[in-house]
Amino acid sequence: MSPASQLAPVPADLPARIVDWARELGFADAGISSCELDADAAHLRDWLAQSRHGQMTWMARDPHKRHTPSALHPGTLSVISVRMPYRPLAADAQQVLADGERAYISRYALGRDYHKLMRARLRKLALRIEDAVGPHGYRVFADSAPVLEKALARDARLGWIGKHTLLINEQSGSWFFLGEIYTDLPLPKPSSAPVTDRCGRCMACIRICPTQAIVAPYQLDARRCISYLTIEHRGAIPLELRQLIGNRVFGCDDCQLVCPWNRHAQLATEADFAPRHGLDTARLVDLFAWTEDEWRRRTEGMALRRAGYAGWLRNLAVALGNAPRSQAVIDALNRRAEHDDAMVREHVAWALARHRSQTASG
Repeated sequence: MSPASQLAPVPADLPARIVDWARELGFADAGISSCELDADAAHLRDWLAQSRHGQMTWMARDPHKRHTPSALHPGTLSVISVRMPYRPLAADAQQVLADGERAYISRYALGRDYHKLMRARLRKLALRIEDAVGPHGYRVFADSAPVLEKALARDARLGWIGKHTLLINEQSGSWFFLGEIYTDLPLPKPSSAPVTDRCGRCMACIRICPTQAIVAPYQLDARRCISYLTIEHRGAIPLELRQLIGNRVFGCDDCQLVCPWNRHAQLATEADFAPRHGLDTARLVDLFAWTEDEWRRRTEGMALRRAGYAGWLRNLAVALGNAPRSQAVIDALNRRAEHDDAMVREHVAWALARHRSQTASG
């Protein structure tokens, strides 16, 4: 624990000042929460016990650290949560989803990867706090360590966790990133009541999910989730889910697109989140033609790197298998039919067979 937290009293107005500083740094809002996450720990244990994390083995690694902030960063007494809007000014998402010749990429991944940007801003915020109260022990996170960020943000009064398991803010919807500062400062916790869950009887996110990954309100089975399948999953995509993926090649936003609260969603204020390389309207056949060198060059500094090049081609092959049949689509698939990667070859073969079967039945 730092000398500051042991000796210097924390000014009563510090939480309000933290919110102001966070907004000056480009965050939409900030809040303080305690470190008590017992109910969320039980939910996590149940989720893991049902293997709903799929291949994300890191979710099951050291779960105690995930729901006990002081175990992850010793000395932590308080958590500062922030949110930053990422919804870019881009081509209409529904129009892209309806156009089977185009690739749908999750809105968060169209521009710069947020992880480093968020952590850099959080460090600046931590230094602002240090300037005001002296040294304090802290660590910053932006989806970069075992943190129950949605639960912490909920407890910081930044919103409620919706039926799709994402955080929803009444004024801003759900199109935002979350980040945290774990600190050993004994910051005053919110005196206001928790934000009321305002999902009500709405089931829009559950009904719209293409693969029915939201198996019940507030319960997500990642093994069926398109975001998981196209980003985190390694290996073959289950046959029964391929057709349901449609033209989604990296992530899925359907549950957010249909959420009524996103009528109020803010556009991103960060210019780096704007779409790069025309990816908000890109054609599947064009993306499938990228060489690995071209893919590395074009995706530098972007979340798209997460899938890996073979995963990128796998996802595109599935989307091309679901695309309207055309000579351009067939030619694109045939050019990858003998790809070095067995996984890519298998998904290309599936796509070509799908087009052949449609021709035969037509």
